Amino acid sequence: MTEAKYWHNTPKGVQCDLCPHECNIAEGHRGICRSRINEGGRLYSEVYGKPCAVAIDPVEKKPLMRFHPGTKCFSIACTGCNFHCLNCQNHEISQALPSDADSIALSPEEVVETCKNARCPSIAYTYTEPLTYFEYICDTAELARKNGLWNILVSAGYINRQPLENLAPLLDAANIDLKFFSDETYRRISGGTLQPVLDTLAILKQAGVHLEITNLIIPTVNDNPGMIRDMCRWLAGNGFEDCPLHFTRFFPRYKMPDIRQTPAKTIEKAIEIAREEGIRFIYSGNL
Repeated sequence: MTEAKYWHNTPKGVQCDLCPHECNIAEGHRGICRSRINEGGRLYSEVYGKPCAVAIDPVEKKPLMRFHPGTKCFSIACTGCNFHCLNCQNHEISQALPSDADSIALSPEEVVETCKNARCPSIAYTYTEPLTYFEYICDTAELARKNGLWNILVSAGYINRQPLENLAPLLDAANIDLKFFSDETYRRISGGTLQPVLDTLAILKQAGVHLEITNLIIPTVNDNPGMIRDMCRWLAGNGFEDCPLHFTRFFPRYKMPDIRQTPAKTIEKAIEIAREEGIRFIYSGNL
């Protein structure tokens, strides 16, 4: 285990200061993300250097369509997520305890060396919620930068301002999942809120990180043309009109097995709305 970077003591135990949940964690207990534990009155990451998934992917799979297309990235993930999305496609690892999933020992130095040996120009922190293994990312990304590698964050973007501002200078690209343009829907489907994700977009853009945005369209949840228009209007009105926007098709997953897959015409309508609102680069996914 490695001590967490952002926490403080409270009368009830320790408070994690990494994400907006700001979990108060009693001795021997974990936060919402399941990967951070209070041991002896100090907060530790249980997953540092223990990826549960390792793969080589095309950068377009992240998805990043305008960041060095045609290249490969070395992808890693650790268990844990600070959202509990009812539609999660990686719930076997994102909603698991560290002890529930197979993992391998891979230090930041070994990640960088393996990436270089595989002739991948970038490392992607992906699949689960990489911000829950924040310390592992920071150390790996810093070493990657020194070795001339690019760092890619694939995230739901639910993090407090200070940690993200410290991480952002180490990032070269990010795809942020803007799940819903509704606070109520965020709470109901994912267990979070909207504003911190919007703040993340602004912080990454200001830091000069290449930014792309994904919106998974779920029938009856966020396929309302009005919500899609409001989201696109906000993006264009806040300087994100040049950030590639990916509309992705939903398929029944996890705790949403009875919701039908997204009709192709819904994706086509979303693309039309985005164009009308001034978004310049629009892509479809899962079609």
